Amino acid sequence: MIEQLSRGRARLPSLRTIRTLPPLARREMRTGLTFLSPWIIGFLAFTFLPIIASLIFSFLDLKITDGILSRPEFVGLDNWAQLFKDPQIWTGDSGTRGSLWITIRFGLIALPVGILFPLGLALLMNSRHLKGAMVFRSLFYMPYIIPFVAAIFLWGGMLNPESGWINRALMSLGVPRANVPNWANDVNWVYPTYVIMGIWGVGNAMLIMLSGLQGVPTELYDAAKVDGANAWDQFRNVTFPMISPVIFYNLTLSIVGLFQYFLVPLVVNSGTGRPGGATMFYNLYLYKTFFTFQNMSYGSTMAWLLFIIILIVTLVLFGTARYWVYYAGESR
Repeated sequence: MIEQLSRGRARLPSLRTIRTLPPLARREMRTGLTFLSPWIIGFLAFTFLPIIASLIFSFLDLKITDGILSRPEFVGLDNWAQLFKDPQIWTGDSGTRGSLWITIRFGLIALPVGILFPLGLALLMNSRHLKGAMVFRSLFYMPYIIPFVAAIFLWGGMLNPESGWINRALMSLGVPRANVPNWANDVNWVYPTYVIMGIWGVGNAMLIMLSGLQGVPTELYDAAKVDGANAWDQFRNVTFPMISPVIFYNLTLSIVGLFQYFLVPLVVNSGTGRPGGATMFYNLYLYKTFFTFQNMSYGSTMAWLLFIIILIVTLVLFGTARYWVYYAGESR
């Protein structure tokens, strides 16, 4: 049955089919559902019901300050109309970019780095000529297991423009104090600062890429060498197609994570959007709408807009995957 499902030749059993199962099979199904029940209950209570509640809130005028006994007013599509007119989302204040465009702009910078850098590390770790590869793999992965907030505070200290050791090292090399970067407090340096912080934790993506590289059959490389392929030809025609599912997986998670980018600007720049509003990411504005402005209805509407955007981008990504993602056991 499982083999037929994997090949697309069978369908999941319907409720009517389940009722006709023998007693032993039904008992096994009840046992399985019993073990799954904590997850099912948790999903319904903490994921599904809040999603439905947020959709309902988007059509109401509900604020935390109104109290739990208040009866919210139904306002229809007013919150959605306000959403598409909100300058903080689309155009920003005083000519600056809106929070959605800030998020997309940062994503265009961070996404290529977040994919290419761990891929490069994985290629290096997979090299037969690298001595002590296991030690380097452990060292690159270790930052990933450090709590993210602690890592952000650590980087905040290292990149401090006055006392941080990175600026002190630059000044010891002859860079004048007036020319050292102001890092997270400079509009021109804040995005590179965030990217550097993100690079420090790419150990997990590196290991995923490395597992994909180690799954490439060596006979394919031998055949490519016989045909006279150089290193670039081997990567383009052998390595990349074989690890494309892993790259697609990391790309999907990275895009979703970038649209939800929140914790770094909240901790490093205290969620103020400084410098010059460049760090007022969409998810940060969503957070402030909920907990600072205490507007649950408008915050829920913003959350649903974010969900729709991520859904559309993910569907487009999955739609284009058939043109560049190769699955070895897939039949077309």
